[in-house]
Amino acid sequence: MVTTIYLIRHGATEGDEVKRYKGSIDIPLSDRGVEQINKTLDFIVRYAQKIRVEREKNPLIEREPKPPKGDETVRRPLLNAVYTSPLKRAVKSAEIVAKPFSLTPVELPELTERNFGLWEGMTYLEIKEKYPLEFDRWTKDPLSYSPPMGESTLQVRDRVLKCLEKIIESHRADNENIAIVAHGGVNRILLCHFLGIPLENIFRIEQDHGGVNIIELWERYPVVKLINGISF
Repeated sequence: MVTTIYLIRHGATEGDEVKRYKGSIDIPLSDRGVEQINKTLDFIVRYAQKIRVEREKNPLIEREPKPPKGDETVRRPLLNAVYTSPLKRAVKSAEIVAKPFSLTPVELPELTERNFGLWEGMTYLEIKEKYPLEFDRWTKDPLSYSPPMGESTLQVRDRVLKCLEKIIESHRADNENIAIVAHGGVNRILLCHFLGIPLENIFRIEQDHGGVNIIELWERYPVVKLINGISF
């Protein structure tokens, strides 16, 4: 029994010319972001079709019954469900991914990007200059220290992993494929979890806009097939 997870970061947003800590600010997807996600979708479809063929030949996986001639509707879908953060940039990305499969994205607040509190909307240098003491504490303890009125990495981890467990439990059927559209911080936490590496390494994992990560769960045992794959 294999569950495939396509973990996607939303596309580029309006105002991305200047890098800021957007966090939970609800910024819409840009035209470039739409283009990125469309290309990501094309990549996912091609990959899913390839994997379907390979799994049909794999003796370790229950074979999918062949459809009657001329009737492909009984085959398992390439994508069974799409979950998303409720922020606009993620929802729009999820809608693009879900549309070809006639799916409606399920919005889960637990997948929202980290709340950076008073630092939201600020650049790295602005934070360092305006909040030097707090910034120093954050750099020395990035896991448990939270920005003023914001969330710590550990707090985000707790809500995100609980959400992941619920999603997995909802898709225990044979060979289901699901997409999760979230954010850079959320995705890094999930990848550390799947890889079994300390959360201190979170910023060693890159997550570009529109990037896709592919994880296979073999009876709940994760195998990471791709990290930050992009097709543009």
